[in-house]
Amino acid sequence: MSDWIRTTTTDDELRYSLVGLLRSVFRSIFCGSTLKQNSLTIHELGSVARLSAGAYELFGGVASVLLRGEMVNRSTQVLVVGGGPAGSTVASLLAREGIDVTLMEKENFPRYHIGESLVPSCVPILELLGVRDKIESHGFQKKCGALFDWGGERWDVTFGEKSDEGTYSYQVQRAEFDHLLLEHAKSLGVTVLEGVEVKRLVFDGDRPRSAIWVEAGSDDKVQEHEIGFDYIIDASGRAGLMNARHLRTRRYHDVFQNIAVWGYWEGAKPLPAGPEGAIAICYVTDGWLWGIPLSDGQFSVGLVTHKDLFRTKRQEGQSLDEIYQAAIKESPVIADMLAPAQLVSPLGTEKDYSYTSEQFAGPGYFLVGDAACFLDPLLSTGVHLAMYSAMVAAASLASVLRGEFTEGAAQQHYEKAYRQAYLRLMLVVSSLYQKNGGTDSYFWEAQRLTLRDCSDVDLKQSFVDVISGIEDLRDAQATLDLALETTGKAMAEWGGWHWKPSDLNSSDLNGSEWKKALEQNGDLDALSAEERELQEVRSQFFDTALQRPPTTLPEDARGLYVVTKPRLGLALLS
Repeated sequence: MSDWIRTTTTDDELRYSLVGLLRSVFRSIFCGSTLKQNSLTIHELGSVARLSAGAYELFGGVASVLLRGEMVNRSTQVLVVGGGPAGSTVASLLAREGIDVTLMEKENFPRYHIGESLVPSCVPILELLGVRDKIESHGFQKKCGALFDWGGERWDVTFGEKSDEGTYSYQVQRAEFDHLLLEHAKSLGVTVLEGVEVKRLVFDGDRPRSAIWVEAGSDDKVQEHEIGFDYIIDASGRAGLMNARHLRTRRYHDVFQNIAVWGYWEGAKPLPAGPEGAIAICYVTDGWLWGIPLSDGQFSVGLVTHKDLFRTKRQEGQSLDEIYQAAIKESPVIADMLAPAQLVSPLGTEKDYSYTSEQFAGPGYFLVGDAACFLDPLLSTGVHLAMYSAMVAAASLASVLRGEFTEGAAQQHYEKAYRQAYLRLMLVVSSLYQKNGGTDSYFWEAQRLTLRDCSDVDLKQSFVDVISGIEDLRDAQATLDLALETTGKAMAEWGGWHWKPSDLNSSDLNGSEWKKALEQNGDLDALSAEERELQEVRSQFFDTALQRPPTTLPEDARGLYVVTKPRLGLALLS
């Protein structure tokens, strides 16, 4: 690893670097010379900006301007588009492997973002990044579980109740959390440009080779710049650079087409039950409410309701505030907590339409986080999916760049791992949305979607492992034999909806064959569009978990899994 990646310096080094920076700046301004002519590299400039908090604050603006000048018409090994948790995570992990990474972010951080509640699977990834201590010392509210008031039942979930794996997570102000991750990426040597927008990509056949970018918010007449790359990682969130402007393969689900309305309160009572810092998830007639305690004393409360119900109420003349307040009054838990509180923010709204892309990776590119898929926020899995997909993408790409596996093999593994995580959570969310199934049905659903067997008394732990993201971390390092054995067993035990068990109780049936059996029984005709889609999701999940992708799996992709020691990458099951 190069010397410029070091994050600690002596006073002499600090003075020397600052003098060098000032000398180069003055020469650039007054003598018309460039940074390259003054032997000041991007990496050295980034190192100076990281030498101390005071130096960073003092020279951050200068560094940003100079980096833009240096970035004109240059190339990078890996370009990451987007500086949220997915982008900063994948960039940091690749940089730690000695890979040249440039990250471009449209906004200037810190910036506001919804999605404050994290799940425990994020903690091991923060540890892998080397940023956990920074997050811990920042003072975010610890989250040790959740309180569900759902479908006429009330129960709590405590992370780590029977395990020491990720015993807590955090409730975070995303502006601060995301900023910490992005600053950490800079400290690892990632070249970060904020306030720049990637307008489009330039392809060589079906492989992207360069990106055209401009200053964010500029008009059409502004000068465009180009940066070349070997690989691009799209972490641009729901905006979806690759999908919106090039691939156009995003498909929205018939289910989970919801609208979120939220605000922030002060003076709320603590939760009446549940573990420390728990999120409250409460059923109401037209949807559900979240309640999230934050470290600054504010309480985030949001309503998630179907778009058709929301549209109808608005057409009937109800204001945003009336819809929001009526839902709060309907929830005994949330209403009681907010009785002494005051709403201290305007209401925010956002479409929470769930979607997935036809493919998560292709020649020269990976889609991570929301750029690949988005799931309803019921279980607070957005940041988990972002950081999990970023970790698997970084491991896959690092192995490719080191020549350990082919691009096709690594991308097949990434596709399988991320899609399986997404589909599993989608099925658990769908079971909860039925609302009348009861806790036993939710816990059984979760157990059948794990790669481990468990006793009846441990069913709740399967639910906890799935919603906390821990099960996905296990999958990333699971062996092929275990996946085949336990997923086949789960398929054999599956109860499911609307089908005849006598025809479908064989572990020899894969997901596609289940669908065929359903069609032969004629049961699919009786399903609604939403139910039919969920049947498709079940088939996809089991096909994916059984290593049966839509296309033939390359020989060197069989049995791949993620390793973090001695370095991040993929390994082949021997």
